[in-house]
Amino acid sequence: MPLNAKKAATNAAHMAKLDMIRLQPYKAEGAAIRAAASAAGQSLQGYVLQAVRERMTAEGQPLTLEPETKSGEEGGL
Repeated sequence: MPLNAKKAATNAAHMAKLDMIRLQPYKAEGAAIRAAASAAGQSLQGYVLQAVRERMTAEGQPLTLEPETKSGEEGGL
């Protein structure tokens, strides 16, 4: 189903907020990471991001983000 113009604009605005970090483990290591994420009941991305955040905190570099300002395009009433 084709996207309407508003949905396409919303998707583009969301994608503009994201960074792309590509990981390329060896196949066996990737399979082990995917299995660990599945066993933890998490998506692969959620599992990896949680591990990175925990390590950053343990190393004294906790991830701190500025709160996003709402533009009114996020939906809701």
